[in-house]
Amino acid sequence: MVHGVEWAAQGPGGEPESSDSMKAFGAVVQALREHAGLSREEFGALVHLSKHSVASIELGRRLADQRFVELAEEATGSTGAVRGAFRHMARQPGLAAWFRMWARLEREAAVLDTYECRLVPGLLQPESYVRAVFENAVPPLTDGELDMQVAVRMERQQLLRERPNTSFSFIIEESVLLRELGGPEVTRCLLDYLLECAELRNTSLQIMPLKRGQHASLSGPLQLVETPDGRRLAYAEGHMNGRLIADPKDVALLNQRYAKLRSQALTPEDSVSLLERLRGAL
Repeated sequence: MVHGVEWAAQGPGGEPESSDSMKAFGAVVQALREHAGLSREEFGALVHLSKHSVASIELGRRLADQRFVELAEEATGSTGAVRGAFRHMARQPGLAAWFRMWARLEREAAVLDTYECRLVPGLLQPESYVRAVFENAVPPLTDGELDMQVAVRMERQQLLRERPNTSFSFIIEESVLLRELGGPEVTRCLLDYLLECAELRNTSLQIMPLKRGQHASLSGPLQLVETPDGRRLAYAEGHMNGRLIADPKDVALLNQRYAKLRSQALTPEDSVSLLERLRGAL
C-alpha cells in the first residue's frame, strides 16, 4: 500500500487556493516592510527572493517557508512579529497541511525531477501557454480567476533562477509539443522558452519521442524530489486530487522508473535539436 498525504483544497486549474490566514500574514509582512522603509525589490534582496515573489507573499498568493520567515524577521528589525504571524497562520484550518509540506519541499529541493505526458510542466510554461492552459479549464474561469491563476503560475517561474544550485530535470512527451495548445503562435513562444530554459546550467530537458518501443512511465505523470538532507519523496496527481508519496519502497520504485525513462528519452542535446526542428517547421 502506498503511504502518502492526500492533497486537497485546490483551486481552479489545480493551483492551491489562497486562504484568509495567508492574506493576513502577507498584510503583516507588507506593513513591516513599509515601516522599515524598504521597497519590495530592496526587501527581496534581503530575503533572497524577487520583488514578484515578495508581492505574491504579501498578497496571500504564495505560502512563505521558514527560511523566508527568519530572513524577513531580520530585515524588519527582529521584533518577533513575522514569526508570530507565521505561527498563527500555520494553525489556521483553511491552510492545508499538504500545501505547507509541498511548498517547502519544492522550494528547498536539492533535486527536482518531473515527467509530463499531458502538458508542459508548470515551471517551463511561458505566459501565453499558461493563459491557454487556464482558458481550457472546465468549467470556465471568470476573467478575474483566470488572471489570478496566470499570476500565480508565472510567479513560480522564478524558481528555476532563484535556485541555481538545485538540479532540475524534465522529461516531456513529444506529443505535448505537437498538440499546439493555444495555436501556432503560442507554440512558437513555448518552443522559444523551452530552448531558453534548456540553456540553464541547473536544468536538464529531455523529450520522449513518439516512436519509441519502450516506455517506463506508462502509469502517468510523476514528480520526484530530493531534499538537502537526502530524503526522497514523490508526487502523483489525477483529475481531482494528488498524493504525496513518502514510503521509501514506493519512492525508490518511482525513482527507478524515472531513471529508466531518462535512458529511453532523447539526450538533452538531441532534445534541443528536436525543439529547433519543431520551431523551424512552424
